[in-house]
Amino acid sequence: MKHIVLTGASSGIGAATARKLAADGHRMSLGARRVERLTEVAPDAFRHALDVTDEASVETFLAAATAANGPIDVLINNAGLARGTETILGATGEAWREMVETNVMGVLHVTRRVLPQMVERGSGQVVMIGSIAGHETYEGGSVYCGTKRMLQSITQALRYETLGHGIRVTSVDPGMVDTEFSVVRFRGDEARAASVYDGMTPLAGEDIADVISFVISQPPHVNLDTIVVMPTDQASPKRVHRRTT
Repeated sequence: MKHIVLTGASSGIGAATARKLAADGHRMSLGARRVERLTEVAPDAFRHALDVTDEASVETFLAAATAANGPIDVLINNAGLARGTETILGATGEAWREMVETNVMGVLHVTRRVLPQMVERGSGQVVMIGSIAGHETYEGGSVYCGTKRMLQSITQALRYETLGHGIRVTSVDPGMVDTEFSVVRFRGDEARAASVYDGMTPLAGEDIADVISFVISQPPHVNLDTIVVMPTDQASPKRVHRRTT
């Protein structure tokens, strides 16, 4: 069984993945800003506060995780968010900075600190949680989509840069998943968040957790580069089949 570090583990895809991989028997190190939630998510896992935008927090978390569970075999970069639907013309820019610092800089802060030990051992795996928003943009989502497109480039470059070191790099890119994602995007407006899924069946966090479990279960010579996971009712960010009542 592997030592798996998972960021953003307190809700949604992160929480579902923590539960699934813990049930698979892996040694889990979970990080989140809402650390109090982690006991309920996976009570037997190592749990620690983590803010991926704060480099000191990242260093403290990774040191504690390694002390608790040993060298890191798998890093799952799950922490991320969308905030608002403002257009470029009507934006204040505050939400832009939050998304860039979390979705891009946060991934870089964590990954660069985990990679050296993987290179030294000649094995390891990095799983990025991307989005179909990185494949196709939409109005009101320019910066969020841009962060996920940038994550694609980072993932591809990381694959090139670690080639020959026995490190696997995968991007799992979901479509619509019924989690707290829309609640966060709409700043706590639960009614508006729920309307995103009107008339269609979205994915659940557990669906993505199953995919991640499959990805890390492959033998060392198998690398799944990019996996796009969509609801049957969705073909693109804007093409969604909705049933009328």
